[in-house]
Amino acid sequence: MHEGKRLSIPRLFLGLLILGAISYGAFLGWNKIKAEKPTIQSNPWFAPYVDITATPSFSFEQTDNASINKNIVLSFIVSDSTNPCTPSWGNAYTINDANSKLDLDRRIARFRQLGGNIAISFGGQLNDELAINCTKESDLYNAYKSVIAHYSVDTIDLDIEGSNLQNKDAMKRRADTIAKLQKDMKNQNKSLAVWLTLPVAPNGLTEDGTDAITTMLNSGVDLAGVNVMTMDYGTLPANGSLQEANTDALNNTHRQLGILYDNAGIHLNSASIWGKIGATPMIGQNDTEDEVFTLDDAKVLNTFIEQNQIARLSMWSANRDIECGENYVNTQIVSDSCSGVKEDKFAFSNLLQAGLSGKISDSAAKTTVADQKDIETPDDPATSPYQIWSADATYLEGTKIVWHHNVYVAKWWTQGDLPDNPVLQSFQTPWQLVGPVLPGETPIPVPTVAPGTYPQWSGTAIYEAGSKVILNGVPYQAKWWTQGDSPAASRENPDSSPWVAINP
Repeated sequence: MHEGKRLSIPRLFLGLLILGAISYGAFLGWNKIKAEKPTIQSNPWFAPYVDITATPSFSFEQTDNASINKNIVLSFIVSDSTNPCTPSWGNAYTINDANSKLDLDRRIARFRQLGGNIAISFGGQLNDELAINCTKESDLYNAYKSVIAHYSVDTIDLDIEGSNLQNKDAMKRRADTIAKLQKDMKNQNKSLAVWLTLPVAPNGLTEDGTDAITTMLNSGVDLAGVNVMTMDYGTLPANGSLQEANTDALNNTHRQLGILYDNAGIHLNSASIWGKIGATPMIGQNDTEDEVFTLDDAKVLNTFIEQNQIARLSMWSANRDIECGENYVNTQIVSDSCSGVKEDKFAFSNLLQAGLSGKISDSAAKTTVADQKDIETPDDPATSPYQIWSADATYLEGTKIVWHHNVYVAKWWTQGDLPDNPVLQSFQTPWQLVGPVLPGETPIPVPTVAPGTYPQWSGTAIYEAGSKVILNGVPYQAKWWTQGDSPAASRENPDSSPWVAINP
């Protein structure tokens, strides 16, 4: 038998060193692969901002609007000027005021009934974001949490710009508070996606913007992404177009974001970084007079989003996605309610969202919209905020009623018209569906005329100008001499009717 060649001790030691080096190299390579494993969101989503306090109000919950924009970002929650730690909509409505005066809770519920998803945006350009003046972190924590809980959202947007972006103390306070909120919600098996919305230039994020991201990452915030406002550049590159500026801004943001995550010890590959980027153009006329985001620009941006699988695309705003009317004098002055360019209604939404079928959140809608009650279950006066509809009652324009567990508002004077009559066209019904009766609601006190305040109207009586009567609980005043003219008909022909409804 032939005896095998023996290894000397030095050769054996050298072999072990080589094998160890190979193994260590393979280990490093494997860890690099794991660190760079794509976290890309495979289903990008489109969600325009909706300005809650803009006038005229945008009815995002109506069927035609909701069918176009399945995702929306409601804006902006800011610090109340008199109570800094109290969240308010645009420093105009507290959460409770928005519910009572704008019927916002019901409108959101209706939007979710139609399959819609919402996120809430904090901050914006015009007011102070909560962290600016609410300096006690426990109070700031409760302020954020109260909004998230009230609207049952698991996605928020922090729109930090202008002087808000330059306040370093507020930035740190905000980041620490959001990180704690995320951690606490995770411990409760809940998620909170946090988007940071920042201004951008063609050469990328400003230093204040990159500092904001660094602060968030250093505080432990798990950012869903950074949404850059591709608008109001001020000065475009020489011979450059808005399309080129947008492309440059997004490419440079991609480069910067990779560096910022590397500096934070989080290594993402190129696809993963694109999956953490969002873009928000200002449709039509921008605040900068020479910048106009056209329908062609929308097509190009949508293509860029799809090609790079960027996670999010928004726009400012859904309120503006319609052509200005002839009475709007100068379209180069930005309007809150029209785009300033020639377009069909929802043209920008249709172009920007093409091919982007993702949702802001699947869980929010599931946890916040109560199952539709069986219409055969009688409406309960004790749990209905408004009077239950009756075929015999007369309803004036603006009157709200409850029918089959939903709230409707009268568009004009009506009697006997079934609120949920399935008409094909909206002009065929005097009723506009607002949204469902919300859990825990109770009757809202309705001002009434005390019995005997005015006499009941009679078809045989003669009334002089200024006479006041009551019909079906509604008070009316005569404009001139009349006999036999029913006050109830005044809403159908207000000019020819001798009667006008008056407030109690």
